[in-house]
Amino acid sequence: MKVDIRPELPANYQFWELFQTTGWNEKYGLSGDELIQALRSSWFVLSAYDSERLVGFGRLVSDGVMHAMIYDLIVLPDYQGQGIGGKILEKLVNKCQKTGVRDIQLFCARGKRDFYEKRGFKARPEDSPGMEYIRQGA
Repeated sequence: MKVDIRPELPANYQFWELFQTTGWNEKYGLSGDELIQALRSSWFVLSAYDSERLVGFGRLVSDGVMHAMIYDLIVLPDYQGQGIGGKILEKLVNKCQKTGVRDIQLFCARGKRDFYEKRGFKARPEDSPGMEYIRQGA
């Protein structure tokens, strides 16, 4: 199987289907239009295809100089364990390094910490900077 990774936004319906495999929308409650709006606000995106089927995705939100955050690194469950996520992550990190971004962070889904640690990321210590705003009623 040859997977082609391209720097492009996927079709709306394809990303919606991929995103739904994560279960994350149970928390966010996004419509398809809101989800695509979020993707279009990204600094850089990568879409992975098996033929024309979207099987993976990752994106960067960045100021292009100081900070970059990796979001939505997703690989279809049937395609996990084949190196697709690692290649997407590597290309996202390379994009930051080539443009001189100094700080690369990411959100990590539960149970995926080892995947990122094997690729050079470290979990922040409990007493390090960084917080998350929790909406009331969320």
